[in-house]
Amino acid sequence: MAPMLRLVLLLVAATIAAPLAAQPATTVIVVRHADKATQPASDPPLTEVGTARASALAAAVADARVTVVAHTPTLRTQETARPVAQRFGLAPTVLPAGPAAAQTAAVVALVRANPGGTLVIVGHSNTVRRWIAALGGPARPDLCDHEYDDLFTLVIDAAGTRLVHARYGPPNPAPSAPCEAMGPGRR
Repeated sequence: MAPMLRLVLLLVAATIAAPLAAQPATTVIVVRHADKATQPASDPPLTEVGTARASALAAAVADARVTVVAHTPTLRTQETARPVAQRFGLAPTVLPAGPAAAQTAAVVALVRANPGGTLVIVGHSNTVRRWIAALGGPARPDLCDHEYDDLFTLVIDAAGTRLVHARYGPPNPAPSAPCEAMGPGRR
């Protein structure tokens, strides 16, 4: 290849790569709501352990420079998100209720609207995996009913999406049934 053509190709490649490299990574922290009470069945609050876990979430992300906090319309997700929102002085975004596809689309739109930001999004055992996949993360199974301590961090940048799976707060309670027995509607 002629030296001049090589130089032109290098300049073109640098011109294309420079804006991509300049884009800051977007960090999305996805968690399931903390430990919930059994009553009222339609929209239970957090238990005492759940409240402690929600505080542990705020401590876990204390250095993350969170710019957006979002949750579904349920009381348990609101109570899980509240300590993080308070720590950063943010008004949480309430994701729409309704069909799973519409809620997932709202999560994707929220992330796209906040490039370079750090978002904490609180969902349910059956929404977390969908949101991770929709944001470019790997396929994951739904969480079991007794699993509350998973903290999934997605780093989204020009190189793609990377997932870091960590745990936070008190240990999970013992399972009351095998995960498979909990059915597709568990939340």
